[in-house]
Amino acid sequence: MTVRLFEQDAYRREFQAMVTACREHGSGYAVCLDATAFYPEGGGQPGDTGTLTVISGPCEPLPSRTDTFSPEDPVIVTDTHEKGGEILHYTSVPLEPGTAVTGMIDWEHRFDLMQNHSGEHIVSGLIHSRFGYNNVGFHMGSDFITIDLDGELTEEDLYEIEKEANQVVYRNETVIIRKYPEEEASSLSYRSKKELHDLVRIVTFPGADVCACCGTHVARTGEIGLIKLLSVAKFRSGVRIEMLSGSRAFSYLTEIWQQNHRISVLLSAKPLLTSSFVEKLKEHDASVSYELYAYKEKLFEDTARQYYNASCAFILEPGLTADEVRRFTIALMKHCSGLCAVFSGDDENGYKYAVGQNDADLRALVKSMNAALNGRGGGKPFFSQGNVSAGQEDILAFLKDIEKGI
Repeated sequence: MTVRLFEQDAYRREFQAMVTACREHGSGYAVCLDATAFYPEGGGQPGDTGTLTVISGPCEPLPSRTDTFSPEDPVIVTDTHEKGGEILHYTSVPLEPGTAVTGMIDWEHRFDLMQNHSGEHIVSGLIHSRFGYNNVGFHMGSDFITIDLDGELTEEDLYEIEKEANQVVYRNETVIIRKYPEEEASSLSYRSKKELHDLVRIVTFPGADVCACCGTHVARTGEIGLIKLLSVAKFRSGVRIEMLSGSRAFSYLTEIWQQNHRISVLLSAKPLLTSSFVEKLKEHDASVSYELYAYKEKLFEDTARQYYNASCAFILEPGLTADEVRRFTIALMKHCSGLCAVFSGDDENGYKYAVGQNDADLRALVKSMNAALNGRGGGKPFFSQGNVSAGQEDILAFLKDIEKGI
């Protein structure tokens, strides 16, 4: 049975232990120790990473390696899991049973998880206390922390919970972790996703949460530093919250501030006024877009009148969007009695097209055009849109052949 040093002291970074077993696992190995400070994945918290350095005993090189593994080289622990009561440290190098090692956890990684796990407890506890909702899912990803709840919350609710959660952080109270016998635990009121037996480990954040948990946590709430709730969205029968705590929250908000600072410089606006400036720009853009739309509609109509009662109208016009190509072709069809086609683009990136003719079936023509010009597209019998990868000379040659046959 492995001594769980992480339960005795979540702040222990270094320890000494003996290898009790080593088995192949995938392309690497799973190493068991008689004691470990490495926390195994569980309760929504990822497993620890770090190193194992040989103190004494045999240490074999990887069979696939041609060089000799030096016992002084730290063995990287890429993850830690628990299976069948065993705590498995995943490595790329085998360590023989009887080898004495010094373990060193990746403290930056561990403390980040401690901050975020503790922040999640505070938020879940406050929501449970205020709304009665249960935490039915919890995931500590490499980017965000997510909490799934069995009830609905608004953005306003999220703001109030965030404010209260940070008040808990500011109070800097001691986090209480105790194990209770099953009989004693049954008389306590605490959150738990499942029925627990034997010794029940309960983590208490004063004034915020009491919850059964096997994970590692900060010693005092002030060490969390900051709790930031980022979003709330409908998820299944409840909602999903995205959040960050501690240094991860600080880094995220710093990046947002830096981006907003760059925007404020570009807009010549104070940082707290960038959104109002963007709203004005959006209104201006909408006004310009409307004016441009009207201008192009007039341009399309004026050009189309030049093809009144013509047998065909073929136009290559640069800089048009797919929608403008469509609108230009429709304008031509109002005046031209025959086949109308508009192409827009360049030889490097290809051309968008639209072809149309009133009361005609163009499906065979479009099929042959796509084949000849390496294109794709379709639509209704009398109107089709698509793209071609051919150059301008090939397009003009194809249209010239079509014109000859009209």
